[in-house]
Amino acid sequence: MAWNELLKGKVAVVTGASRGLGRADALALAEAGADVVITDILIESDESNEKEAEKYGPMAQIMHSTNVMFADKTAMEIQAMGRKSFAMKMDVTNRKQVEEVFSKVKEEFGRIDILINNAGTLDHISQIEDQNDSFWERDLQVNLTGAYNCTKAVWPYMKEQQYGKIINMASVAGTLGGFGQASYSTTKAGLLGFTKSMALEGARFGINVNAIIPGIIGTEAFHLGNPKMNERMINRTAFKRPGEPEDIANAITFLVSDKAKYITGVGLNVSGGIELFTF
Repeated sequence: MAWNELLKGKVAVVTGASRGLGRADALALAEAGADVVITDILIESDESNEKEAEKYGPMAQIMHSTNVMFADKTAMEIQAMGRKSFAMKMDVTNRKQVEEVFSKVKEEFGRIDILINNAGTLDHISQIEDQNDSFWERDLQVNLTGAYNCTKAVWPYMKEQQYGKIINMASVAGTLGGFGQASYSTTKAGLLGFTKSMALEGARFGINVNAIIPGIIGTEAFHLGNPKMNERMINRTAFKRPGEPEDIANAITFLVSDKAKYITGVGLNVSGGIELFTF
């Protein structure tokens, strides 16, 4: 089967897809044949972006102020491939809004085959005595409960059709820990436990649930980081270089295809060997 037919006829929803890994995931799924719905809290055409960015903290504010928002653009790029696509505003912490979005997607496309739980926060870096309590709660709500909300909303549709593919975006911070990343590491570790539980519950309904464990990936957020710290992290990898968003997207495309139909409950490292004993 050709790569551009791997997901032919499938419908995918990607959260946090206006930039970074989410945008790369959406484009890769479309290239493999899927129709893709782009969701994010920041949509170029939305007049409430400034308010939303302020609500979610420094990283969202930077992305808004520098116009690093490509939800509508991504949808148009996918349409240009001959696939169906549109962008929808969705806050993964807002359960009512999440349910409404998935209901609309089901109504529009008739089915939902793939969910990529990508939305997340990555701007809370402080040692424990300086951890911001509000950001701790925010990170739990977005990174962990957000994936729970979306999975719970899509579950009845996948169960009804006896078919579904769910990917949760974890991190090596969740498997190795992260200095000054108590909230981020905790939420990403939690996603791995959530993945295994959902894999057990989903198997009897033909639902595969897996997690991707990215390492150091050259997204917009990475390039905003401290160059010296970035270099230290890169040197921890076996390849001595950051990965590209497409490296994550290609792994996801395989896992949500029927080529991986007997794989579930897995946390797949796409990390350049950062978890190895490198020196």
